[in-house]
Amino acid sequence: MLFTPRIRTKALAGFSRRLATSLEAGVDARRVFAQEVGRATGLGARGRLQAVSDAVQRGESVSDALGAAEDYFPPLFLEMTRVGEEAGQLSETLALLAEHYEGRVRLGRVFLASLVWPLIELTLALAVVGLLIWVQGVIGQSQGTKVDILGFGLRGNSGLVVYLIVVGAIGVLVALFVRALARGALWTRPIQRLALALPGFGKPLKIICLARLAWSMHLTFKTGMDVRRALRLSFQSTNNAYFSDHVRAVEGAVAAGDSLADAFEQTGVFPAEFLNTLRVAEESGRVAESMAHLSRQYLHQAEVAMTVIATMGGFAIWGLVAIFIILMIFRVASFYFSTLQSFT
Repeated sequence: MLFTPRIRTKALAGFSRRLATSLEAGVDARRVFAQEVGRATGLGARGRLQAVSDAVQRGESVSDALGAAEDYFPPLFLEMTRVGEEAGQLSETLALLAEHYEGRVRLGRVFLASLVWPLIELTLALAVVGLLIWVQGVIGQSQGTKVDILGFGLRGNSGLVVYLIVVGAIGVLVALFVRALARGALWTRPIQRLALALPGFGKPLKIICLARLAWSMHLTFKTGMDVRRALRLSFQSTNNAYFSDHVRAVEGAVAAGDSLADAFEQTGVFPAEFLNTLRVAEESGRVAESMAHLSRQYLHQAEVAMTVIATMGGFAIWGLVAIFIILMIFRVASFYFSTLQSFT
């Protein structure tokens, strides 16, 4: 699951939009998916889309064909296309999915844009250290002595190779950790809960999760999907155990005859505005429409929340760079004074 290819959110948004437009215009599904295969880049994407296209060519339904791509598409996308196709509203459902994933892409851009400069600073700091390690070897060879200004025991070409391997390994571990969080690996659940409990960080992250939940409820309830199935997918879309771990309790309460608002309230994790909106929506029979309105509100708040999270992350990176520079200054000063003392 962790290493299987998964379509990126930006690509999925474009894929959903193109399918919706083509199918709405009456273009044959076999032609649509054949074009998507030609547009795909990378062996993983092309191979899975080719499997989908082959299934459509054999006469299988679009939802069954998409399932042939294994874990390439997220569960929400697969379930929504199946329900949309069964209801005869596939193009409309794909358009809603496109809007959903386009919103997530916008949030990602806000987050990355706020982190660009801190990451550049971190990269420059790591590059300077690598350069110093290499220069130490050059100076040592020219003077016939071992120079270790940084105190890492790394010098010259060999030291630079070791340094690059260590930095690369740390980078790979960070990338794997982020991937595991995105894929919802079981061992990341305590970390997800901890993140929501962090001061200053937890509230913005909750807003992002609530935006995903509200929009997913809008999508699933709009298609007339079974309530328990809709709830399961909506909770999973949050990608956070703080919310998704409550789905069974909510399903059980709804099955026992409780209203959606009461079932959500019993979890103790939803804010008052969410519960009040859901209660009014349920009483008026407009859950899908009300969740759409609420999700747009949360999406606006989520953009601000992403900026807050990115700013905090930027300060954390700046802090690391500052500490690193201070340590290097003290280390160089210590080397300088020890060198002076050796001549006295």
